[in-house]
Amino acid sequence: MSEQINLLEVIPYPDERISVVREGACIRLGIPRFKKEWMRRFLLPKGMSPFVHVTLEEHGTAVWELIDGHRTVGEIIGLLGDYFQHQEGYDARVTAYITQLRKDNLIGYCLKERGI
Repeated sequence: MSEQINLLEVIPYPDERISVVREGACIRLGIPRFKKEWMRRFLLPKGMSPFVHVTLEEHGTAVWELIDGHRTVGEIIGLLGDYFQHQEGYDARVTAYITQLRKDNLIGYCLKERGI
């Protein structure tokens, strides 16, 4: 039987392969098209960017900026309370968003603070 992990206690950290560029009030992520260097060299058409670019909207940017490998999901939610004006269910929205970032391999989780 596997042990349940409380998502509020995990510490999310950005994947080191993701590039981040600020564009005004939002952040643009650069996500590598291929995980392996050899795949990029042999499979990437000439002139095509090795990254897929995704621009986060305002709320996504606010969450992303707090994902630093030091704060827990619970701490991030607490810090975003004022930003989301304590709207009903904002904590569930943030949790769902962080979970989706993990599913998309843009972030990882750890249980202890990383030495970043």
